[in-house]
Amino acid sequence: MTDRTTGRTAGSRLGDALAAQRADEVRRAARALLRRPLLRAGSDDFRLVRQHATELRTWFDRNTGWALLVDSEVARLRRVPGRDTDPSHPARDQRSGLPFSRRRYVLVCLCLAVLERADQQIALGRLAEQVVLAAADPALEAAGVTFTLADREQRTDLVAVVRLLLTWGVLAKVAGDEDAFLKSAGDALYDVDRRALAGLLISRRGPSTVRASGFEERLAELNAEALPDSDELRNRALRYTLTRRLLDDPVLYLDELSEAETAYLTSQRGALTRRIGELTGLVAEVRAEGLAMVDPDDDLTDLRMPEQGTEGHAALLVAEYLAGKGATVPLTELHRQVAGWALDHAGFWRRSATVPGAEVELTEQAVERLTALGLLERVTVADGAPAVRPRPALDRYRVGETILLEPGGRAPKKSAAQRTKSTANHRKAKTR
Repeated sequence: MTDRTTGRTAGSRLGDALAAQRADEVRRAARALLRRPLLRAGSDDFRLVRQHATELRTWFDRNTGWALLVDSEVARLRRVPGRDTDPSHPARDQRSGLPFSRRRYVLVCLCLAVLERADQQIALGRLAEQVVLAAADPALEAAGVTFTLADREQRTDLVAVVRLLLTWGVLAKVAGDEDAFLKSAGDALYDVDRRALAGLLISRRGPSTVRASGFEERLAELNAEALPDSDELRNRALRYTLTRRLLDDPVLYLDELSEAETAYLTSQRGALTRRIGELTGLVAEVRAEGLAMVDPDDDLTDLRMPEQGTEGHAALLVAEYLAGKGATVPLTELHRQVAGWALDHAGFWRRSATVPGAEVELTEQAVERLTALGLLERVTVADGAPAVRPRPALDRYRVGETILLEPGGRAPKKSAAQRTKSTANHRKAKTR
């Protein structure tokens, strides 16, 4: 049957509907992999990824160089970061949200090494015993890392690592409770998912083959890729790097790119952003200083802005305060501002926010969040004191002019001086 108004058959309309449904499923599967690069069987996200594995594998291989491995148990996107030197997204405690300490990172590696040799099930107490033995390595002691389970703080570190492994799917709880282990009043039992465990490490070469001595040099060597020796391979490497950065970073600034990367982005920006948008639903926001892929659904991020709670409100107030300034601001100035806001909002913020000294921690948490989102950068002023400098994307949090509407929804008429000032501010905002 043909629709007289459009001239299209029912079959063509059905085909369009099926194509739209498929595109939506592929987009949901891609977003699921970007949120969690390792998916275990049993979820709707895993089902979608497995169903559209061929299309997803082709896209990621062509645009990012990331391999997608899918079998009946796990789906693993081998996601290599666009840059190795970004420390703004650490592993975090699943309860408190605080970033992992150096010892906790070491414990992650030791736990994985123990689990690699463990049986199909392991008790938390048994895991702790094996980790203590592994931590007695002279090389770790020489590096200043000790772990003996001698106090509650060390037990808390181990439990935080175990909860992270539960989130990753490496462990699955069978019985017991970590809190009981913390109090030395009980234990917990876990299944070990060996497929998830085997898929965790993502690197270009085996860690045992790295010969560099410094941390940054070792990390760079771990993920080093072969140098391209033709124009086609160089362009492909640039496409990989920029697409990874656009998918990973909240904002991509031109002043952070090399000359070759800037030239490639300038000429291929439309193609890059279009392909990313078609796969993920992200929308390109282009500015003179760079660009960002904005998520209308706001779920492809580990940090949100604004966020609820005392810390979230403090971060928003810091952002608004700094957005009106174009210069470097010492942290001591922010401390004073946050202390004042704590008193102003005492009825809404948690009680401890008004305690003397609490403004330092609140300021640090706000600066950490804004830095991770590409809105601030940490600097030092002439006397060596710590400070922050606003980045261009922070300008979106600038508070604009408030207009009180007259009855009937009409805006009040402005004087000539007001119109001139408003126009100047509008042009300034557009050119930033």
